[in-house]
Amino acid sequence: MKARSHTRWLFLGGIALMAAAELALRTAPLPASLGMPPQAGTEILDRHGQPLRILLVDGRRYQRSAKLEDLPPHVIAATLAAEDSRFFQHPGIDPRAILRALFNALRGATPVSGASSITQQLAKQAANGPRTIPQKLREAALALRLERVWSKNRILEEYLNRLDYGGLRIGIAAASQYYFGKPPSDLSAAEGAFLAALPKAPGRLNPHRNLSAARERQRWILGRMQKLGSLPQAALTRALEEPLALQSARQDFAAPHFVDLLLQRRDLLSPVGGPLRTTLDLGLTLHVERCLTTQLAGLTAHNVSGAAAVVLHNPTGEVLALAGSGDYFSAGAGQVNGAWVPRSPGSALKPFTYLLALEHGASPATIVADVPTTFSTPTGLYRPNNYNHRFHGPVTLRHALGNSLNVAAIHTLQNVGGPSELHRLLRQLGLSTLNQPPDYYGLGLTLGNGEVRLLELANAYGTLARGGLHRPFRLLLDPNTTPGQGRRLFSRSSAYLLSHMLADNRARSAAFGLESHLALPFPAACKTGTSSDYRDNWSIGYTPDFTVAVWVGNPNGRPMREITGVTGAAPAMHGIFLHLHQTHGTTWFSKPPDIREGHVHPLTGHTVAASHPAAMREIFLNPPPNETPADYDASGRVVLPAAYREWIESPQNGLGELAACSSAPPPLRITSPTPGTIYFLDPDLPTAVQRISLQAESAEPLEWSSPTLASEHTPNGPMLALREGTHHITTRATLTGQIATTWITVHPL
Repeated sequence: MKARSHTRWLFLGGIALMAAAELALRTAPLPASLGMPPQAGTEILDRHGQPLRILLVDGRRYQRSAKLEDLPPHVIAATLAAEDSRFFQHPGIDPRAILRALFNALRGATPVSGASSITQQLAKQAANGPRTIPQKLREAALALRLERVWSKNRILEEYLNRLDYGGLRIGIAAASQYYFGKPPSDLSAAEGAFLAALPKAPGRLNPHRNLSAARERQRWILGRMQKLGSLPQAALTRALEEPLALQSARQDFAAPHFVDLLLQRRDLLSPVGGPLRTTLDLGLTLHVERCLTTQLAGLTAHNVSGAAAVVLHNPTGEVLALAGSGDYFSAGAGQVNGAWVPRSPGSALKPFTYLLALEHGASPATIVADVPTTFSTPTGLYRPNNYNHRFHGPVTLRHALGNSLNVAAIHTLQNVGGPSELHRLLRQLGLSTLNQPPDYYGLGLTLGNGEVRLLELANAYGTLARGGLHRPFRLLLDPNTTPGQGRRLFSRSSAYLLSHMLADNRARSAAFGLESHLALPFPAACKTGTSSDYRDNWSIGYTPDFTVAVWVGNPNGRPMREITGVTGAAPAMHGIFLHLHQTHGTTWFSKPPDIREGHVHPLTGHTVAASHPAAMREIFLNPPPNETPADYDASGRVVLPAAYREWIESPQNGLGELAACSSAPPPLRITSPTPGTIYFLDPDLPTAVQRISLQAESAEPLEWSSPTLASEHTPNGPMLALREGTHHITTRATLTGQIATTWITVHPL
């Protein structure tokens, strides 16, 4: 009786144990790692899908996922033949495979496939514990649980996306791209079997080190596929004979400065990784790098070691090419990105001063004085010079810009409102490094005394190419979005006039000749720049389609030896533009309907008849005023204002008897202090000695006055005693009665 009762309790206990096991299989939670998709690495690609750089997950591996439905049947069959041929028949563990493995172990045979099913291997990756018998039992239980929760297809897809194929590649998609340079959907049966061979021993079967061992296992898998009925005999024969186009082991590391710039802008990177398509054209970038290398090789005698270039697609603002230095891996300066490090642009900023003039109603024929001039600024007197120390007298804006005349540019800047207006425009154009107040740069801003980035300056020129529409440059390619309309900063007509001036090879011939590297066999607007002491060379050109910007210099800022923008940077720009013209074609701007043509006098800027001996054809938005008899003296010479007298009487006067100075006195102008100058009272000095001198341009005696400050005459000229507040100052010419005014502000220190 007791024995029967004991048996009943054992039976009930067994039933309870089985029920508990069944309950565990139905309700036990899966490891959290299985509930999360594999973290993908980031593969940075060019616009055509060419790899630039791969960012490894946790710095150790590159992972990429694929959908099971995107894999060819023979790729799936190869993995099943290699790892688990009865995958679709067993419940998560395969008793036959376990018995076969035990039998092979007892007789000492070398196993060609393991006892663990695909589901067990996936469970092992998730459990990630020590290789002990209790751990193996837990993995088996987890495999059974997985089969209750997930479909066979999901288990197989997760497995293929988590397999280690060697070469730091995790997942069939990453392996296919790495070893064969193609997506897994394009794999042949031979290639699929080859990849299926690697996970058994990724280190030992590394095809870049032990190709014969990997091929041997591939052939075994192909034969097993034929035995299992997933590969017909004819297909087996073809697969065994198929040569494998295995890619060489490589570390994708192209366009390094572009990728580095992208990585600095972390908001552009997807948190889930995966392929990242950029705007870069790798083929074009490689050509740009060759152009820079060639140019640098010819400049070694000039102490030049670095160069950078940017190519923009103007309609979209996309960065097509970016090269940041000479050799990226050179010690010290190799990683300095010349396209992003701020440098002095020299005259490359001048076009924006002339743009402001056009926006204020000037025309390319407007006359500006290129004569020795002392400018009074809040920081003192400023007397700039031209590059060649020569002055040309009255010149048109077209001539002044084309020949990059410094003094004419500063006069033009004064005429449009001074450095504050130019500073405002440059900031709107995206030159983020000009972050000091306008007075910090002063009139020298138009000559490039502030530092800018090549990429940002290229995009500012791109705004000219877009007819005044500004939009940020783009580093990522998104086929689902189009660039916005952009923000209009100036008129299309002004942009057209400026582009016409910058493309005029004859207008710049006095300084650069007709055969310089700025002369292209198709229309292109070009400008160069050279910073002080030959530290930086710039050359920027644009068409409606492209902007090409090149910088040449030394990354450490050392001066070069007598090399300018037209000889240092322009040859590379020229070569890049020729390549763009040959491969993509170039166009030119259509003339806005409000732009008209006419004839002007080159010394007055006034409209003249086409038959006039000095008539020069010009385009403009608003026709210049017609000539009048007051433009000439009795001998027919052009009458210039009195401000030209010193130049007219100097040896630099090249006009001869074509021009004469007016006998009228020059207009009265206060040169110091300039309007808005700020002074500070020093508490450590007596008030009586805190004075400023007063200066003005006039041939007459002057009377100075201020309603709030006391003026006095001293042996050193008229002076004003300072006190806190805002003060207006007036001077009056005693003979003609001309009056000029200015104002200052005085603060306590």
